[in-house]
Order: sequence, then structure tokens, then C-alpha cells
Amino acid sequence: MEQNLLTLLASIRPRDEEAYLAARARLDSLCKPPGSLGRLEDIAATLAGVTGQVFNQVPRRAVVIAAADNGVVEEGVASADPAFTLTQTQNFIRGVTGVAVLARRAGADLIVADVGINAPPCQPPILDYKVARGTGNFCKGPAMTREQALQALFAGVELARLAKSRGYDLIGAGEMGIGNTTTSAAVIAALTGRDPADVTGRGAGLSDEAYRRKVDVIRRGLSVNTPDPADPVDVVAKVGGFDIAALAGLYLGAAAERLPIVSDGFISTTAALVAVRLCPSVRDYIIPSHKSAEPGFAALSEAAGLAPMLDMGMRLGEGSGCPLAFFLCDCARDVIAHMATLEEAAVGDKYLDAIQNF
Repeated sequence: MEQNLLTLLASIRPRDEEAYLAARARLDSLCKPPGSLGRLEDIAATLAGVTGQVFNQVPRRAVVIAAADNGVVEEGVASADPAFTLTQTQNFIRGVTGVAVLARRAGADLIVADVGINAPPCQPPILDYKVARGTGNFCKGPAMTREQALQALFAGVELARLAKSRGYDLIGAGEMGIGNTTTSAAVIAALTGRDPADVTGRGAGLSDEAYRRKVDVIRRGLSVNTPDPADPVDVVAKVGGFDIAALAGLYLGAAAERLPIVSDGFISTTAALVAVRLCPSVRDYIIPSHKSAEPGFAALSEAAGLAPMLDMGMRLGEGSGCPLAFFLCDCARDVIAHMATLEEAAVGDKYLDAIQNF
């Protein structure tokens, strides 16, 4: 699998710079002050860089959700029962979760995969990519073996290929796993060198005592396992989760398939950081959606180089920010395709001078 990873990373190319710059030039020629549509222009240019086309249609979109359990919940770091991972994964298929409702409104599908739920294999349409029935407790040793980390990562790669083969033009990265704000904070601390207290939040609503315990658990996990910050796979294997590994693979697979991918909040962006550390060019393929309310998100966003577009106080996870970004992608697509250029709008020399000097 190590060689397969090297082959995958070598297959990922940076964005199509010619198409990206052509999109920027087109946007600057429109009947508006240059850059005045802000992040919408960034999205349009990003889509061009990914696809190699200035004008893009993204009618088919899906949120890909990786679900897994985390052994570290034994340490009392989560307020919810671990059994909720399975329950909520099944609820995605029922269409009654937050991301399911938002995806339906955005005309998006859900692709749900079990990569490590602590239960027997799920039934279709939930996809079975289970590596194991949850990770180990990283306070007692590595969360998983390196081989398991790579297996989960390549499950994500396969999910990206599956989305591409099904004709999706745009995907989002979502997750489900009780305890995964703890594993995410541990991964962020390991990769960035930040103190765990700076990147750890209360998750689904921990008490003061439980929060202090959560920070201590992360410190112990890092001390016990000494993950190597120069080796993202080692970090995920020692203190991460199967869901994080799978989403990191989803980003890598999307980049290899030249498929634009939207990141969600705290856990989704943690996986994006892992992918970007493995292959910096992956950043060219990611459209960040929203700022998570988790306190560690600012440091995470900076480390990953992914500035969120929306700040709505959201912290649900699941990929719930992705459908909102899908709407913005539609707007960006329409702007570059349907706005008049300055010449087409016949604005006159006086107005033209004013815009160009804006």
C-alpha cells in the first residue's frame, strides 16, 4: 500500500493554470469593478482550474459521508453514546439528518460509507468499506496500525472514483463518528505543534470538567504515541480515526480524478489538512464552505490554507456546510457564464474609466 500511495500522490497534478488565468481574465472583463464579487470569483476560477474549462456546469453533486467509531470515547471525551454513530448513519439514508435535509434542498445526493462503525456491516445503500469495528483507544497505544490507516485512506480514494464514475460533477466531504472532535484536535495538534488546549473544543457540549479531561486525554495520546508531524499517515494512524483517514483519501482521490470537492467544518477540514500535507496540489481542488464554531478551526484553517466562505456559527458536522457551498458554486458558475462584459454592456468610456480605477 505504501507504493500505491506514492503512485497516487505522483498522479495528482496542480490546477490547469491556463484555464484558471483565463477564468480570472474573463471575470475581470465583466461589467463590474475587478474582484468586486469576492469569493464567488474565487470559486469560478477554482472550478476552471480543476476542470480545464472556463465555463462549467455542476448539475450533479453529492456529499460523501465516512462513518466510523473511535476507541478514545472510553476516556469520557464525548457527551453522546457511541451507539449514536450507527443510528445517525442509518438516519442519513432515511433522509432525516441535517445534512440530508440541506442536501435535498440543494439537489444533492448522499453517498454514505461505513469505514469503521463498531457494529456488524451495514446494509445497502450504505457502502461497506469497514476497516475494523472502531479504532483503539489512543491513550493506550496507536488508534490503528499504519496498514489500517492506508486501508481507510484508499477507501476514500475509491469513494472519489465511485462518485466520478456515477457522473457527479462536484462532491462534498462529510463524516459521522462519536468522539471525532477529539481525534481531530489530536491530529491538528500533532501536525501543527499547537498545544492541545488551543485546538480543542467542547464538541457536542461537554461540561467544564469533561472538557479538561478531553484536553488531558489528547495530551496523553500524543505523549504515548509520539506521532511524527512529517508523516501525516503516521499521525492519523496513531491519534486519528478511520473517518479522517477516509476523507483524506477522498480529497486525494478527487484531485486525482480532477473532481472539485467541498470541505465542511472541523473534522472534514482536519482531513483536508492531512491530504494537503501529503500533496500540496490537493489544495487547488478544494472549495472550503464554512467556519466551524470549534475553537481550533482558525488554527486549522490557517494550517491547511483553506479560508472558509461562510460564518454561520455551525458545528454540526456531517458535511452540513457542503450543500450551502453548492449553492455558491451555482452562483459562481452563473456569474462567469451570464454576466455581460464591459464591452457587451456598452457602458461608455466615463463609466469604464471609473470601474477600471475602482
